[in-house]
Amino acid sequence: MSYRYEITQTVVRQGIIAIVRTADASSAVRAAVPLLDAGITSLELPLTNPGALEAIRQLRADHPSAVIGAGSVLDEASAVAAVRAGAQFLVAPNLNASVIQAGHRYGAAVLPGAGSVSEVAQALEAGADAVKVFPAPTPQWVRDVLAVLPYAPLVPTGGVAPADVPAWLEAGAVACGVGSALTRTPIDEIKALLRR
Repeated sequence: MSYRYEITQTVVRQGIIAIVRTADASSAVRAAVPLLDAGITSLELPLTNPGALEAIRQLRADHPSAVIGAGSVLDEASAVAAVRAGAQFLVAPNLNASVIQAGHRYGAAVLPGAGSVSEVAQALEAGADAVKVFPAPTPQWVRDVLAVLPYAPLVPTGGVAPADVPAWLEAGAVACGVGSALTRTPIDEIKALLRR
């Protein structure tokens, strides 16, 4: 995959981005592998994790069919470092146009964060491939935003439980970012969720 629209399609096709937060690179890889084995196709490793760049490198090398991204990308330098480590998509809690520009320059999809309708519109105008809704309010909020911005690809993140993903998708979200709750979910439950 080299085109960002293909990356974005792959990220949203399954409806879940697994966010792996750990203390170091080896822990991140150990936490990620069971998720990938369960069928998760997209992983986000926040740059606030120690060793996140090394984990991205290793996961890309060991799991070339997975789509691996970097989260908590706050500035252009972090965006460039993440892409050089192999990140195929970048996620941020905020909107920083230089992150979008750097990601796009190097072929990465970019999902900046937004918390209001105005911020969602600004992110789309800045070229966002999808918009991280953070913190995720309610599925009704997604419906309300889509009533005025029906083309907005929204990815609720922050407090989204695996069992709640179907409700968010039914509300119109294109995917959900699911963090620690997913890594604590039994593999059989993850597989069942992916079959929905």
